[in-house]
Amino acid sequence: MIRILASAVLAAAILISGTSASLANRLVAHVDLSKQTMTVKKNGRVLYKWRVSTARSGYRTPTGQWSPTRMHKMWYSRKYDMSPMPYSIFFYGGYAIHGTNYVKSLGRPASHGCVRLDTANARKLYDLTREVGADNMRVVITH
Repeated sequence: MIRILASAVLAAAILISGTSASLANRLVAHVDLSKQTMTVKKNGRVLYKWRVSTARSGYRTPTGQWSPTRMHKMWYSRKYDMSPMPYSIFFYGGYAIHGTNYVKSLGRPASHGCVRLDTANARKLYDLTREVGADNMRVVITH
């Protein structure tokens, strides 16, 4: 009886505090299209703020919120001449967050729609996402 009561008290405390084991490692990659930045938060705490490149004129980066659908340490774009996409986190169809060597264009629109990061930063995000699990990661893109 005491164990059941203790379990009930613990469950109530988790509900009241709004946390649970599944949310303990919540990771959010927020992309601000107007600022061309990504802010990475874990459990509400800012870990990183990076410059990114999103869709240039004639292309679009979708806005919304998603969980990753698949991840690849290295992917090659079949649509764009087998361009390398290191540390890819796909979140909406063929759209992904991935590394780039074109770091001079970071901070301004330059992609076909994907979110490009410095490859070292893409690796950090990729590793964090693997650590917490794709179900506990959100990609949020706003204007």
